[in-house]
Amino acid sequence: MSLGRVLVVDDEPQIRRVLRSTLAARGYEVHDARTGEDALKCLRQNPVDLVLLDSNMPGMGGLETCREIRASFEVAVIMLTVNEAEEDKVAALDAGADDYVTKPFGTSELLARIRAALRRATVTRREESFALGELQINFALRRVIVKNRDVRLTPKEFDLLHCLIINANIPIPHAKLLKTVWGPDYSDQVQYLRVFVNQLRKKIEPNPSHPRYILTEPWVGYRFAINRDTP
Repeated sequence: MSLGRVLVVDDEPQIRRVLRSTLAARGYEVHDARTGEDALKCLRQNPVDLVLLDSNMPGMGGLETCREIRASFEVAVIMLTVNEAEEDKVAALDAGADDYVTKPFGTSELLARIRAALRRATVTRREESFALGELQINFALRRVIVKNRDVRLTPKEFDLLHCLIINANIPIPHAKLLKTVWGPDYSDQVQYLRVFVNQLRKKIEPNPSHPRYILTEPWVGYRFAINRDTP
């Protein structure tokens, strides 16, 4: 039984071979593509659960490919990057990536991130919808509307927002949010969580610099506020 279907997208044949062999040996069904264009074609023909996407490719680059994937497919995306700079990681998240791994990476780390990304498929969402001010959410359709306009969230951004809303008005510790949305391997990645919260605020808050919905609880975590006196 397959643990999940993974598409590896990288222009380097050796990396594709290594990742294909490694993932297949762990029980994943693996497809691969050399370019962004090939990746989109493969996704139309062979739906997968997760894409491992190289950020630096000739032709359609990794960020552009990620945006195209996010616009058309409901699939987790992990970006493989050689850059440690924060702006490069933020660019990957802005493009729609759920996660990023810096090359060179260890097999254990990559597998842990893949497991965490795939866990979202097992999350049961019983709530149908939610509305507050100009924010409307349909949990079943994973649809977010702000000021009557659709806002596209990455799967992880949506899962983070969902976790905050179902615990509305309750401060949620950093570790709990990380474990719930990403899994136990991420429990100490507080800076990682901050990046996602900032990205989410930019998409749903009337004024991201002075959040109305997602409030920071100093030294604790975050709280989704639904009180009328919410700033």
